[in-house]
Amino acid sequence: MEHTHHHEHGAHIHCECGCHDHHEHEHDEDEGGALKKILSAAVLFAAALLVEHLPFFAPERLATLFGSAFDAATIAQGVRAVYIVLYLAAYLACGRGVVLGAARNIKSGEIFDEQFLMTVASLGAVFVGEFAEAVAVMLFYMIGEFFQDYAVDKSRDSISALMDIRPDHATIVEGSERKTVHAEDVAVGAIVEIKPGERVPLDCVIQEGTSFVDTSALTGESVPREVSVGCEIMAGFVNTQGVLTAKVTKPYGESAVTRILELTEKASEVKAKSEKFITRFAKVYTPIVCALAVCVALVPPVALKLFAPALFAQYGWSVWVYRALMFLVVSCPCALVISVPLSFFSGIGAESANGVLVKGSNYMEALASARIAVFDKTGTLTKGTFAVTSINPSESNLSEDELLALAAHAEGCSNHPISLSLRAAHSCPMCGKIPYQNVHEISGQGIQVELNGETVLAGNRTLMLAQKVNGFDENVSSEVGTVVYIAVQGAYKGFIIISDEAKEDAQETIRSLKKLGIKQTVMLTGDTKATAEKVAADLGVDTVFAELLPQDKVSRVEELLTSGEKVLFVGDGINDSPVLARADVGIAMGALGSDAAIEAADVVIMDDKPSRLAIAIRIARQTVRVVRQNIIFALGVKAAIMLLGALGIANMWVAVFGDVGVAFLCVLNAMRLLKAR
Repeated sequence: MEHTHHHEHGAHIHCECGCHDHHEHEHDEDEGGALKKILSAAVLFAAALLVEHLPFFAPERLATLFGSAFDAATIAQGVRAVYIVLYLAAYLACGRGVVLGAARNIKSGEIFDEQFLMTVASLGAVFVGEFAEAVAVMLFYMIGEFFQDYAVDKSRDSISALMDIRPDHATIVEGSERKTVHAEDVAVGAIVEIKPGERVPLDCVIQEGTSFVDTSALTGESVPREVSVGCEIMAGFVNTQGVLTAKVTKPYGESAVTRILELTEKASEVKAKSEKFITRFAKVYTPIVCALAVCVALVPPVALKLFAPALFAQYGWSVWVYRALMFLVVSCPCALVISVPLSFFSGIGAESANGVLVKGSNYMEALASARIAVFDKTGTLTKGTFAVTSINPSESNLSEDELLALAAHAEGCSNHPISLSLRAAHSCPMCGKIPYQNVHEISGQGIQVELNGETVLAGNRTLMLAQKVNGFDENVSSEVGTVVYIAVQGAYKGFIIISDEAKEDAQETIRSLKKLGIKQTVMLTGDTKATAEKVAADLGVDTVFAELLPQDKVSRVEELLTSGEKVLFVGDGINDSPVLARADVGIAMGALGSDAAIEAADVVIMDDKPSRLAIAIRIARQTVRVVRQNIIFALGVKAAIMLLGALGIANMWVAVFGDVGVAFLCVLNAMRLLKAR
């Protein structure tokens, strides 16, 4: 299978008014060639300005220098010819491609584009004798195009840099031999070797070795992750220390990094409402401003000639044609049609750099406007793994460590999840060496075992009551979680609480969301009501719905959607696909390797940290804010300059700023998003 992932597969940002055509002809040169054109035109332009305006080249001064050889009028004509030739050379250096492009577009039926506007405005300036301004229109247009292309390339690179995380080659282990092959040729089940400094070529499970892997390219997580035998590692991770031998679990085309790259490439194809508006706006706007420019050029001079001949002598055809040309120059909507998609593209790139994959700019807008945040509990706000959270001895002379040791040693020969969590919480030299006798695992109750000649019980209240344990009070525990009671020789010794721990940043996540203006936080879970309410209270969640089946979660989200507010749902991506698809924004948490989550979700948080949700919302809001700033700024400045130009207050230089300068400032504003953290 051939894979051809290049830059052009990423988002293609272009100007619907026609300025994208520069990608199809002379403007196809690399940045170096474009820069040479700009510099050569700038040198010629500067030379022409000096000859036209420097006192040294004044005809009277030159006549004095040449004596009676030439009169002042002849010298003036010569100086004028020199600077006109320099202006013409500068114009051809920077504007030839634009003029030819406009001619080609007219021939193919695409008249009202940016190149047409620039060509008409600059040639019109030549027609009315404003040579410097004709060159300025083209030169500054070229400079603006150069920076726009540079901005687009930088923005595209922020996402297409992801292409570098997918290795092209893998080292296959076949007996004692090592063979390097293309990653796409490696079969599932093959054994690969990953040396320190190398990227993991495909999704694998480690067979030999321990190391630390850098996951930052996929997850945004800066801290290396420790891995050992049995751990899953994803394509794109970087092995930083020991040599690893791993078995391939997925083919090249189905690896996590391949799916992520494909989704990233498609992300910018999904347009936001703002982008769609600007696209439609540009197609209608450009012909309208051309018609208005014609009106500015024709209506006032005709009216003056008919009704005020005296004023016509002062404000004749050349004055109004010049003002119409200014109107055309400033009217180009390139600032909008470049900067709006560029803003969303930069925002998606910034999200990606922070470990969040957003599938399209429409989801950026939805994420920015979300006001209700709904969470799954297990695996999203909690770790999804049981752990010891409370140790409570019943006797003052028995320490917490001693009670935990009793429980862990008693459960030492059981594989029950509760037993595993107890053993994970305790470790001592005796663990694994205890001679067990008379072991009885009592289904649904617990375990009875003889340790060092003493009978130890570890289990639930039913076990304690059945064994008639002295001193046992079944109401002793008011904490939420699974309770393990311990007794030795028929005497009660205390209890241990096992529960699903909240993630370290879960509480901070809820707090951050409320600071961001999220009106309501909701938790949905299939867990018991008591456990769910305890977790919700600890984390600061506003509303909790417990003991839900998957279809009940969808119903709850649909109820919240009736409020009229945008609802985002965050799930761990395993059993939450229906809810992810139903919410306004479905966010899969820690779903790097989950096929279902990556397919169903609109946003994928690459690691297991809910706190990245707050970061994602901040970047989305900043992106939408920048888009609105650019729209308001560009339209406001252009409208003002159009009016001033029509009234004769602004000149062509101001019009050039209204087009190129505004576009440049909007592009710079959009590029700020690339640094969002």
